[in-house]
Amino acid sequence: MGQGDESDRIVINVGGTRHQTYRSTLRTLPGTRLAWIAEPDAHSHFDYDPRTDEFFFDRHPGVFAHILNYYRTGKLHCPADVCGPLYEEELAFWGIDETDVEPCCWMTYRQHRDAEEALDSFGGAPLDSSAEDGDVDGTGDSGDGEEELEMTKRLALSDSPDGRSGGFWRRWQPRIWALFEDPYSSRYARVSFTINTVLSTLTTCLRLAQLATLSMVRTTFIQDLVGPSIPEHELMETCSLE
Repeated sequence: MGQGDESDRIVINVGGTRHQTYRSTLRTLPGTRLAWIAEPDAHSHFDYDPRTDEFFFDRHPGVFAHILNYYRTGKLHCPADVCGPLYEEELAFWGIDETDVEPCCWMTYRQHRDAEEALDSFGGAPLDSSAEDGDVDGTGDSGDGEEELEMTKRLALSDSPDGRSGGFWRRWQPRIWALFEDPYSSRYARVSFTINTVLSTLTTCLRLAQLATLSMVRTTFIQDLVGPSIPEHELMETCSLE
Protein backbone atom coordinates (compact mmCIF):
# COMPACT_ATOMS: atom_id res chain seq x y z
CA MET A 1 0.00 0.00 0.00
CA GLY A 2 1.14 3.56 -0.46
CA GLN A 3 2.57 5.63 2.34
CA GLY A 4 0.37 8.10 4.19
CA ASP A 5 1.09 11.46 5.72
CA GLU A 6 2.46 12.18 9.19
CA SER A 7 -1.00 12.37 10.75
CA ASP A 8 -1.72 8.84 9.57
CA ARG A 9 1.41 7.43 11.22
CA ILE A 10 1.01 5.54 14.50
CA VAL A 11 3.54 4.23 17.03
CA ILE A 12 2.84 0.99 18.91
CA ASN A 13 5.09 -0.05 21.79
CA VAL A 14 4.85 -3.80 22.38
CA GLY A 15 6.90 -5.19 25.24
CA GLY A 16 9.36 -2.31 25.01
CA THR A 17 9.85 -2.56 21.24
CA ARG A 18 8.50 0.37 19.23
CA HIS A 19 6.76 -0.31 15.92
CA GLN A 20 5.69 2.33 13.44
CA THR A 21 3.05 1.93 10.77
CA TYR A 22 0.06 3.73 9.29
CA ARG A 23 -3.50 3.69 10.55
CA SER A 24 -4.64 2.86 7.04
CA THR A 25 -2.50 -0.28 7.24
CA LEU A 26 -4.20 -1.37 10.47
CA ARG A 27 -7.63 -0.85 8.91
CA THR A 28 -6.94 -3.57 6.31
CA LEU A 29 -8.19 -6.18 8.82
CA PRO A 30 -11.39 -4.73 10.31
CA GLY A 31 -12.67 -6.22 13.52
CA THR A 32 -9.22 -6.85 15.00
CA ARG A 33 -7.64 -5.14 17.99
CA LEU A 34 -5.13 -3.21 15.89
CA ALA A 35 -7.91 -1.96 13.64
CA TRP A 36 -9.62 -0.58 16.74
CA ILE A 37 -6.62 1.48 17.83
CA ALA A 38 -6.76 3.17 14.43
CA GLU A 39 -10.11 4.66 15.38
CA PRO A 40 -10.28 8.28 16.60
CA ASP A 41 -11.48 7.35 20.12
CA ALA A 42 -8.77 4.72 20.69
CA HIS A 43 -6.85 6.98 23.10
CA SER A 44 -9.54 6.54 25.73
CA HIS A 45 -9.66 2.74 25.47
CA PHE A 46 -5.97 1.78 25.42
CA ASP A 47 -2.78 2.54 27.31
CA TYR A 48 -1.81 5.69 25.43
CA ASP A 49 1.06 8.01 26.33
CA PRO A 50 0.39 11.52 24.94
CA ARG A 51 3.93 12.61 25.71
CA THR A 52 5.51 10.07 23.37
CA ASP A 53 2.36 9.72 21.25
CA GLU A 54 2.39 5.94 21.36
CA PHE A 55 0.21 3.02 22.44
CA PHE A 56 1.64 0.45 24.81
CA PHE A 57 0.86 -3.29 25.02
CA ASP A 58 2.62 -5.62 27.42
CA ARG A 59 2.70 -8.52 24.95
CA HIS A 60 5.30 -10.62 23.15
CA PRO A 61 7.27 -8.24 20.88
CA GLY A 62 8.67 -10.97 18.61
CA VAL A 63 5.26 -12.41 17.82
CA PHE A 64 3.81 -8.94 17.27
CA ALA A 65 6.34 -8.28 14.50
CA HIS A 66 4.87 -11.19 12.52
CA ILE A 67 1.32 -10.07 13.27
CA LEU A 68 2.04 -6.52 12.11
CA ASN A 69 3.59 -7.87 8.91
CA TYR A 70 0.31 -9.69 8.30
CA TYR A 71 -1.39 -6.29 8.02
CA ARG A 72 1.33 -5.11 5.64
CA THR A 73 1.62 -8.13 3.34
CA GLY A 74 -1.60 -10.07 3.83
CA LYS A 75 0.36 -13.23 4.76
CA LEU A 76 0.47 -14.56 8.32
CA HIS A 77 3.61 -16.56 9.11
CA CYS A 78 4.45 -18.40 12.32
CA PRO A 79 7.89 -17.81 13.94
CA ALA A 80 9.86 -21.03 14.31
CA ASP A 81 11.20 -20.09 17.76
CA VAL A 82 7.74 -19.68 19.34
CA CYS A 83 5.63 -22.61 20.52
CA GLY A 84 2.12 -23.13 19.18
CA PRO A 85 0.16 -22.34 22.38
CA LEU A 86 1.91 -18.98 22.84
CA TYR A 87 1.33 -18.02 19.22
CA GLU A 88 -2.29 -19.16 19.48
CA GLU A 89 -2.79 -16.98 22.56
CA GLU A 90 -1.26 -13.95 20.87
CA LEU A 91 -3.48 -14.42 17.82
CA ALA A 92 -6.53 -14.58 20.07
CA PHE A 93 -5.46 -11.41 21.90
CA TRP A 94 -5.03 -9.42 18.69
CA GLY A 95 -8.30 -10.83 17.30
CA ILE A 96 -6.82 -12.79 14.38
CA ASP A 97 -8.20 -16.14 13.24
CA GLU A 98 -5.68 -18.99 13.43
CA THR A 99 -6.86 -20.32 10.07
CA ASP A 100 -5.23 -17.30 8.45
CA VAL A 101 -1.81 -18.89 9.09
CA GLU A 102 -0.03 -19.62 5.81
CA PRO A 103 0.16 -23.29 4.68
CA CYS A 104 3.97 -23.24 4.89
CA CYS A 105 3.75 -22.54 8.64
CA TRP A 106 0.65 -24.56 9.44
CA MET A 107 2.56 -27.70 10.48
CA THR A 108 4.79 -25.74 12.85
CA TYR A 109 1.75 -24.09 14.37
CA ARG A 110 -0.14 -27.38 14.72
CA GLN A 111 2.64 -29.46 16.31
CA HIS A 112 1.56 -28.94 19.90
CA ARG A 113 -2.11 -29.56 19.20
CA ASP A 114 -1.33 -32.71 17.21
CA ALA A 115 0.75 -33.97 20.14
CA GLU A 116 -2.20 -33.38 22.47
CA GLU A 117 -4.53 -35.26 20.13
CA ALA A 118 -2.05 -38.13 19.91
CA LEU A 119 -1.84 -38.34 23.70
CA ASP A 120 -5.62 -38.25 23.97
CA SER A 121 -5.91 -41.10 21.47
CA PHE A 122 -3.56 -43.18 23.66
CA GLY A 123 -5.40 -42.25 26.83
CA GLY A 124 -2.76 -39.84 28.08
CA ALA A 125 -3.30 -36.53 29.77
CA PRO A 126 -3.25 -33.42 27.59
CA LEU A 127 -0.20 -31.24 27.60
CA ASP A 128 -0.16 -28.16 29.83
CA SER A 129 -1.04 -25.02 27.95
CA SER A 130 -1.15 -21.51 29.24
CA ALA A 131 -3.53 -20.56 26.43
CA GLU A 132 -6.48 -21.26 28.71
CA ASP A 133 -5.42 -18.52 31.13
CA GLY A 134 -6.87 -15.11 30.50
CA ASP A 135 -3.68 -13.26 31.53
CA VAL A 136 -0.17 -14.35 30.55
CA ASP A 137 1.82 -12.76 33.35
CA GLY A 138 -0.93 -13.01 35.96
CA THR A 139 -1.22 -9.24 36.25
CA GLY A 140 -4.21 -7.09 35.43
CA ASP A 141 -6.39 -5.05 37.68
CA SER A 142 -10.16 -4.89 37.87
CA GLY A 143 -10.19 -1.43 36.32
CA ASP A 144 -8.92 -2.76 33.00
CA GLY A 145 -11.22 -5.78 33.16
CA GLU A 146 -14.25 -3.90 31.90
CA GLU A 147 -12.33 -2.47 28.94
CA GLU A 148 -10.97 -5.91 28.09
CA LEU A 149 -14.47 -7.37 28.29
CA GLU A 150 -15.87 -4.65 26.07
CA MET A 151 -13.09 -5.15 23.56
CA THR A 152 -13.61 -8.91 23.54
CA LYS A 153 -17.29 -8.42 22.79
CA ARG A 154 -16.49 -6.09 19.91
CA LEU A 155 -13.99 -8.52 18.48
CA ALA A 156 -16.47 -11.38 18.82
CA LEU A 157 -19.21 -9.43 17.08
CA SER A 158 -16.94 -8.51 14.21
CA ASP A 159 -15.58 -12.03 13.81
CA SER A 160 -18.06 -13.24 11.21
CA PRO A 161 -17.47 -15.20 7.97
CA ASP A 162 -18.27 -12.10 5.94
CA GLY A 163 -15.81 -9.99 7.91
CA ARG A 164 -12.85 -12.32 7.60
CA SER A 165 -10.36 -11.63 4.85
CA GLY A 166 -9.61 -15.22 3.97
CA GLY A 167 -12.99 -16.63 3.08
CA PHE A 168 -13.88 -20.29 2.80
CA TRP A 169 -10.85 -21.39 0.78
CA ARG A 170 -8.35 -19.62 3.04
CA ARG A 171 -9.82 -21.35 6.08
CA TRP A 172 -9.68 -24.85 4.58
CA GLN A 173 -6.51 -24.55 2.50
CA PRO A 174 -4.10 -25.48 5.36
CA ARG A 175 -6.18 -28.53 6.27
CA ILE A 176 -6.38 -29.73 2.67
CA TRP A 177 -2.66 -29.10 2.21
CA ALA A 178 -1.86 -31.10 5.35
CA LEU A 179 -4.15 -33.95 4.24
CA PHE A 180 -2.11 -34.60 1.08
CA GLU A 181 1.36 -33.38 2.09
CA ASP A 182 1.84 -34.49 5.72
CA PRO A 183 0.80 -38.10 6.40
CA TYR A 184 1.33 -37.63 10.15
CA SER A 185 -0.96 -34.63 10.58
CA SER A 186 -4.12 -36.67 11.17
CA ARG A 187 -5.71 -40.10 10.82
CA TYR A 188 -7.30 -39.12 7.52
CA ALA A 189 -3.94 -37.98 6.21
CA ARG A 190 -2.41 -41.38 7.03
CA VAL A 191 -5.25 -43.15 5.23
CA SER A 192 -4.83 -40.88 2.22
CA PHE A 193 -1.07 -41.49 2.20
CA THR A 194 -1.58 -45.29 2.32
CA ILE A 195 -4.10 -45.22 -0.53
CA ASN A 196 -1.82 -43.05 -2.66
CA THR A 197 1.14 -45.36 -1.99
CA VAL A 198 -0.83 -48.48 -2.97
CA LEU A 199 -2.19 -46.85 -6.12
CA SER A 200 1.26 -45.60 -7.09
CA THR A 201 2.77 -49.08 -6.62
CA LEU A 202 0.01 -50.75 -8.64
CA THR A 203 0.38 -48.22 -11.42
CA THR A 204 4.13 -48.80 -11.59
CA CYS A 205 3.68 -52.60 -11.71
CA LEU A 206 1.08 -52.36 -14.46
CA ARG A 207 3.33 -50.11 -16.54
CA LEU A 208 6.27 -52.48 -16.14
CA ALA A 209 4.11 -55.47 -17.14
CA GLN A 210 2.85 -53.58 -20.17
CA LEU A 211 6.39 -52.69 -21.25
CA ALA A 212 7.52 -56.30 -20.83
CA THR A 213 4.61 -57.54 -22.96
CA LEU A 214 5.35 -55.02 -25.70
CA SER A 215 9.01 -56.04 -25.71
CA MET A 216 8.13 -59.72 -26.15
CA VAL A 217 5.68 -58.96 -28.97
CA ARG A 218 8.27 -56.78 -30.76
CA THR A 219 10.93 -59.51 -30.51
CA THR A 220 8.57 -62.15 -31.90
CA PHE A 221 7.53 -59.86 -34.76
CA ILE A 222 11.15 -59.19 -35.78
CA GLN A 223 11.99 -62.87 -35.70
CA ASP A 224 9.03 -63.63 -37.97
CA LEU A 225 10.23 -61.04 -40.49
CA VAL A 226 13.87 -62.10 -40.54
CA GLY A 227 13.23 -65.83 -40.31
CA PRO A 228 15.19 -68.43 -38.35
CA SER A 229 18.64 -67.26 -37.44
CA ILE A 230 21.68 -69.11 -38.90
CA PRO A 231 24.13 -70.41 -36.28
CA GLU A 232 27.53 -68.74 -36.41
CA HIS A 233 29.54 -71.97 -37.02
CA GLU A 234 27.33 -72.91 -40.02
CA LEU A 235 27.85 -69.48 -41.50
CA MET A 236 31.65 -69.86 -41.21
CA GLU A 237 31.57 -73.32 -42.91
CA THR A 238 29.50 -71.91 -45.77
CA CYS A 239 31.98 -69.11 -46.32
CA SER A 240 35.00 -71.49 -46.25
CA LEU A 241 33.45 -73.80 -48.83
CA GLU A 242 32.96 -70.89 -51.19
